[in-house]
Amino acid sequence: MSSLPSSAAAPRPAQILVIDDEPDLRTLYELTLLREGYRVEAAGSVSEAWQHLEAGRFDAVITDMRLPDGEGMEIIHRIQKDQRSERCVVMTAYGSAENAVEALKAGAFDYLTKPVDLKQFRAVVASAVQANRAAVVVPQKPAPQAAGHGGERPDVLSVTRSGATALDRLVGDSDPMRLVKSRIAKVARGMAPVLVRGESGTGKELVARAVHGCSQRSEGPFVAVNCGAIPENLLEAEFFGAKKGSYTGSSQDRDGYFQAARDGTLFLDEIGDLPLAMQSKLLRAIQERSVRAIGSTQEDAVDVRIVSATHKDLHAEVLAGRFRQDLFYRLNVIEIAVPALRERREDLPALCTALLARIAQDGGLPVPRLSDALLQRLAQHPLDGNVRELENLLHRAVALNDGDELHIDLMGAMTPMPAAPRGESAEAPPAVAVAAAPAPAAEPKPAPPPLPSDLQAWLDQQEREILVRALHESGFNRTAAAARLGMSLRQIRYRIARLGISTPNGDDGTTAHADD
Repeated sequence: MSSLPSSAAAPRPAQILVIDDEPDLRTLYELTLLREGYRVEAAGSVSEAWQHLEAGRFDAVITDMRLPDGEGMEIIHRIQKDQRSERCVVMTAYGSAENAVEALKAGAFDYLTKPVDLKQFRAVVASAVQANRAAVVVPQKPAPQAAGHGGERPDVLSVTRSGATALDRLVGDSDPMRLVKSRIAKVARGMAPVLVRGESGTGKELVARAVHGCSQRSEGPFVAVNCGAIPENLLEAEFFGAKKGSYTGSSQDRDGYFQAARDGTLFLDEIGDLPLAMQSKLLRAIQERSVRAIGSTQEDAVDVRIVSATHKDLHAEVLAGRFRQDLFYRLNVIEIAVPALRERREDLPALCTALLARIAQDGGLPVPRLSDALLQRLAQHPLDGNVRELENLLHRAVALNDGDELHIDLMGAMTPMPAAPRGESAEAPPAVAVAAAPAPAAEPKPAPPPLPSDLQAWLDQQEREILVRALHESGFNRTAAAARLGMSLRQIRYRIARLGISTPNGDDGTTAHADD
């Protein structure tokens, strides 16, 4: 098919390659894109697609996952291997979420679920074209290869101009921080969900903002949500919005976080604190790319990128039944691990300089001088609270400073208190008495128990023993046993049935009792 004519003054139309083995669908996609002003070429197989790719360059490649002579994944892998600039969008069958996740991990820009909604189709293609054209090359200082990181350290990062500014806010040029910045620039190009993992105080939100700033969505909104700070009964309204009169006090329609983040990035901080009931609703919103406000009968399409963060071990939370496994895999398509401050102590001088400049500016004060001796003391301090603790120390130092040179009272920092011996009063005894008492001989620590050869069987046995004990102590009243263990009746019934625990009534926990 021929493309639409364009004026000489107009910019070059974007080049799109559409790959689908169904002629009717291929024609539909071609016509849709031609009406948007793109130049379109089409292929019905992997081999035919390679002929087009070898003959020229494209802004975006739209490919079906299953083709007569191969898989759409082959095209993605080849484009990544050849370091081509095309953004790839894959089309998957409804319900094949694992294929979409696999494609995003392989480097696909985004995915569409068949049957394809043409409005969403146009929006995704426009985003892919915009991302391809917004990319500029920002040189980075070369650094030695860090061992154990699989060679992921490009000396040139392809980011947007606003992304370069966002990366500059991540202070530090140590090897761990260079790896973080490199990964941010790499993952920002697509739409794949990103999970930012790190200890409290390491700057996970700054990393999320950098991902947003480096992406083609940098002109859109960045909406940050602390999942642990919202009351459980308000979660659905806060996330998805509510219609007027849908609940007490709802005097007008209001948008939720998903609507507010449309065409931008939604940052879900402390995602591990989200209740299980809300996790299933969040999963559906991410999969369907649409939300339904409370009191509405209509689905509202939302185009957002999800970036989440946690200080918890979500894999352990999944094993413990506190986090949905399907949501974990959906959020954890790409992971960025933010290093603790103790792992990048060489960044301390730059961090202190940046923090002091900001603290002094906020307070309208001159920037105090930080001596080398004081920097050395800071480097020897544990700083278990990471950058947040460092900022707290510098805030206190600036507030108490009475000269040109800064002094920091590290003794005032929070330190763990030693446990009092058993039977000793909570009040501190006199200093003389402490000095006179002889120190007890340190008892040798018992050897740790051997690691289980079958972890799941060991965990099941521990769970069985706890459940049997709780049932015995509650007279086999499952409601009371569940309450003691902080579980619902449905949860304890499921576990009794799964572990095959027999009760005096001869059932396996799958039926209800009157006393429950």
